[in-house]
Amino acid sequence: MTYTTIETELTQGVALVWLNRPDLRNAMNDVLIDEITDATRRAIDDDQVRAIVLAGRGKAFCAGADLAWMASGRAMSAGESLDDSMRLASLLRLLHDSPKPTVARVHGPAFAGGMGLVAACDVSIASAEARFCLSEVKLGLVPAMISPYVVGAMGRQHARRYFVTGEVFDAAEAWRIGFVHELVQPDELDARVSEIVGHLLAGGPKALGECKQLVREVAGRPIDETIGYETAARIARVRRTDEAQEGIAAFFEKRRPAWVPAEPAA
Repeated sequence: MTYTTIETELTQGVALVWLNRPDLRNAMNDVLIDEITDATRRAIDDDQVRAIVLAGRGKAFCAGADLAWMASGRAMSAGESLDDSMRLASLLRLLHDSPKPTVARVHGPAFAGGMGLVAACDVSIASAEARFCLSEVKLGLVPAMISPYVVGAMGRQHARRYFVTGEVFDAAEAWRIGFVHELVQPDELDARVSEIVGHLLAGGPKALGECKQLVREVAGRPIDETIGYETAARIARVRRTDEAQEGIAAFFEKRRPAWVPAEPAA
């Protein structure tokens, strides 16, 4: 498929999806959302892809929604507006539930819906010059579709503040409140993303998806006999798989598992 608002690369098992509307600070409209969705689905379905990295061209990661697109909702029926809004809701769910790990490479502004993209990914690495803002309230809007992911990332108490103030906060604050996992200097961003991706590529492809599902299924539940049984049943099933047996054999034989890329030739 030919894209007009994103660029994609596939390198050594990593699908890199670049938001590519730099003149509009990668603001999201229906086309951009549909193209990210398509590229993500293709990456999930491609056996060569082991991890997905989301990044932005130009000076911003993503400045949120394209206001021209948001204004178009006035001319839509209620049903049409709901269908249009579901585009972003579906994309966020796709990133969050992807069986392949997702990484957000964050630089510059990550505002409104851009924060949703970051929060929906499994790992977020931000440049020290990145800026964040849940600006919807200042436009008479609400951060609706992104709210489950943003609240999950920064926590309820911080969300209560930033949802209603709409203030801009820096990368250090984003890291302090747990919204992003790591904070690095701008010239270290790509190297750290590569290091994280290297760790992901070392994991069993199926095990990575199992781990994502495990977090979703145990988070917030009481530690009781039921969850003990369910987790025991899960490892009993997983350890019998070909992937697990290969990983265990590789450990004892002091070699790389079959899924780990070979070191590049010197």
